[in-house]
Amino acid sequence: MPKTLVVITGPTGIGKTEVSIKVAQQFNSEIVSADSRQIFKELCIGTAVPSNEELAAVPHHFIQSHSVEENYNASRYETEALKLISELFQQNDVLLMVGGSMLYIDAICKGIDIMPDADPEIRASLKKQLEKEGLESLRLQLKTLDPEYYKKVDLKNPNRIIHALEISIQTGKPYSSFRSDTPKERPFNIIKIALNCDREILHKRINLRVDKMMEAGLEAEAQSVYHKKHLNSLNTVGYRELFAFFDGEISREKAVELIKRNSRRYARKQITWFRRDETVKWFKPSETEQIIAWLESQIN
Repeated sequence: MPKTLVVITGPTGIGKTEVSIKVAQQFNSEIVSADSRQIFKELCIGTAVPSNEELAAVPHHFIQSHSVEENYNASRYETEALKLISELFQQNDVLLMVGGSMLYIDAICKGIDIMPDADPEIRASLKKQLEKEGLESLRLQLKTLDPEYYKKVDLKNPNRIIHALEISIQTGKPYSSFRSDTPKERPFNIIKIALNCDREILHKRINLRVDKMMEAGLEAEAQSVYHKKHLNSLNTVGYRELFAFFDGEISREKAVELIKRNSRRYARKQITWFRRDETVKWFKPSETEQIIAWLESQIN
């Protein structure tokens, strides 16, 4: 029987954890998390880490396994996760990869091009440029240094633009020249499932989840890592907004409102990303039995 990696993904708040546990139990499998924030041991409430009962129901990996102080990225995840998957396949014919981090999923399914290590000084200089001159200044610089990538990149995303610029400046070559965009072959089958539901229902789920996070102590959790707010790992929805509240820039009510709004925006971005992949099979989160039946038809 060929080894099969089942990817269960979808927007934030859709209910991936509940569905994946039932699927994993059906296939006597384990779960490899593909969530770029649940990986950090200092974070729990704001990243919606599975409960102790859920973690006990099925073995999970890459859950609170690293520190926010580590310079963790999709490339490193690719290396570590592939090594783990290879080890787990020695005992399992089917494994689950569960999460909504788009780059992490792509890292395993398609692979990441080898990039030169970033230069901290160049990055710091570009961030200062962003603060003083604004994003348009960086856009124009990228358009000059790498017009090909300029046409593809999200021009509203400063992190992507800065990353492309620092590689281009450091190497003297366009960032796009390091991107082959050729999927790597994996020694196992990959089946992708995405969960989604009516947008209005999803938005209500997200808003309710944020309220529950606040009740569970998200504010105190954010306060506990506030002194590390400069780290890229903490530049994320749920913490970024509360840091602004702690800094006196916005009210607590406004922070909660922004967490909900930014979570909904991120969910839309995720859905758009996953819909580009024609190999993804879509289900509603309530269709667990149909998911299992379909997987059995695909795997056996």
